[in-house]
Amino acid sequence: MQQRIQFREASWPADAEAISAVRREVFIDEQGVPEPLEFDGLDVTALHWLAIGPGEEPIGTLRMLPSGQIGRMAVRDPWRGHGIGSRLLDYAVEAAIRHGWREVWLNAQNTRLGFYAQHDFFIISDTFEDAGIPHRRMLRRIRQPLAQAR
Repeated sequence: MQQRIQFREASWPADAEAISAVRREVFIDEQGVPEPLEFDGLDVTALHWLAIGPGEEPIGTLRMLPSGQIGRMAVRDPWRGHGIGSRLLDYAVEAAIRHGWREVWLNAQNTRLGFYAQHDFFIISDTFEDAGIPHRRMLRRIRQPLAQAR
């Protein structure tokens, strides 16, 4: 039986517990990111998405700030490699299109550059460290549908 995964837009603080659980497991516990860096106070202004697995278990999340920065994408280890991150990223880009934004950007861990490149992001910076992890800034230009183009 295939397990069904649901995706939905989430909100802070209503979904803060579910979002935080995924991010705490991935970033703080697995990657050693200090909690004050992970929970930076910007969640209240961000758009959020959640992937929900069987039993209403939160299994993935992503946020997008008003600046167009996509970040805090996290998928719990047992669920990686099933396209969940790709779907979350698609939702963020769709929201950017609805907002009429021309581009979105992110700070990608160097080990994930190929993943983002597959989603039309390209590198725009040298390597830098964030929370002790090498990153590169990446950008994706957004083509607006013809009806919305100005």
